[in-house]
Amino acid sequence: MARIAGVNLPREKRIVIGLTYIFGVGLVTSKKILAEAGVDESLRVKDLAEADILKIRTVLEKNRHVEGDLRREILGNIKRLKDIGSYRGERHTKRLPLRGQRTKTNSRTMRGNVRKTASSGRRTVAKK
Repeated sequence: MARIAGVNLPREKRIVIGLTYIFGVGLVTSKKILAEAGVDESLRVKDLAEADILKIRTVLEKNRHVEGDLRREILGNIKRLKDIGSYRGERHTKRLPLRGQRTKTNSRTMRGNVRKTASSGRRTVAKK
């Protein structure tokens, strides 16, 4: 079992896909890491030698912020925006979209799935 950056990689998947299970590593980044480490992309995780795992681990630690470090950095950036009182910080505080998206019809998940339809506000008359 390959454990890189505190994440157990799935054994049956190719290493190029398995690396994407690490937070902060996508497909393009995974290919760059494997090219730099000199590991074949078509190998399965279970077929990797310890030397290959060590190469990948050193490339990741040397060049990339992943998992806990990256999460901490992102949270620190958001906290900084909130502290300085920027527009984006205010939007983060109110849990609204911050990049100019419309909020009248979309962003239901951010607003808590509030649905206001025509029939929801009317009262129904009780039948006798």
